[in-house]
This record gives sequence, C-alpha cells and structure tokens, in this order.
Amino acid sequence: MRDAVTTLIKNYDSTGRYLDRDAVDSLRSYFTTGTVRVKAAALINADAAAIVKEAGSALFAEQPELIQPGGNAYTTRRYATCLRDMDYYLRYATYALVAGDVDVLNERVLEGLRETYNSLGVPIGPTVRGIQIMKDLIKERLGNAGVEDTSVIDQPFDHISRQLSEINI
Repeated sequence: MRDAVTTLIKNYDSTGRYLDRDAVDSLRSYFTTGTVRVKAAALINADAAAIVKEAGSALFAEQPELIQPGGNAYTTRRYATCLRDMDYYLRYATYALVAGDVDVLNERVLEGLRETYNSLGVPIGPTVRGIQIMKDLIKERLGNAGVEDTSVIDQPFDHISRQLSEINI
C-alpha cells in the first residue's frame, strides 16, 4: 500500500526530476492535515460499529423499500450483508484517509466490486448513499471533537462514491 509521500516521490523519481514547488506544496498539505487524519482514524476505530449502525438506520429510514419484502436488504441475511459491506467501505476508506492516497481503494475494493455488484443486482444508488451518510457522520463527530476543517475526510468516501456511480445499473 502506498501513501501520498511514496506515490509523489515515486512519480518524480521515475521521471528523474527534483521535487518542484507543486511537489513541496503537496507534501506540505499532506503533513498539515496529518493530525486530522490520525484523529479521524482514531475516532473511526473507536466508533466503527456505531457509525455503520447509525448510517444503516439512516439509509433505511430514507429508503424503507430496501428492507421491505422484495427489497435488496430484506431478510436478516441481506440486511447483515449490507451492514458488513458498509463496514468494509469504512475500513478501507480509513486506510486511504491515513495514507492520503486512494490507490488502496482501487486495488483492494473497487476492482472486481463492480462486476460483483452488477452480477448480484446490488443497487448502486443506495450503496453510494450509505457511504455518503457514513462520511457525514464522521465529519459531524470530528466537528463535535473540535476539528474545524473536516474536508480531508471527503477524498476517500467521495472516490468510492464516484467510482461506484460510474457503473450505475
């Protein structure tokens, strides 16, 4: 798994260039947001089950047809599978958040997921909405913990949402 620093250095090294102003600005941004990244990871680690449960409840309140007969989260097994997947997205989004690099999401989550969801008929819209709800909950919790700028949280969650949305059924 790469992080923002190793990715940047690898790119400059492969072209034989010194780090220019853009590279230094990227590094500065990564390190400046480091404390928020670590706080967010700690918050997620301490509260992951509650975040997933709350996001699932909010999603099913917004889209109750999902848990009604014929819905994609109808039956205990399907409901549990939905929450398991949300937990999976949350865990990998946390890795990408700390790394400051979304490559881990592409390598370990998104490749193959498209085909799997399409073959199983999993609706993409509610999946994306659940991911966005988790992002909002984390930003709210960080705000309550005194973090003013929570924008660093957006990158991994929005990346997953964008990539899934590109394959909307």
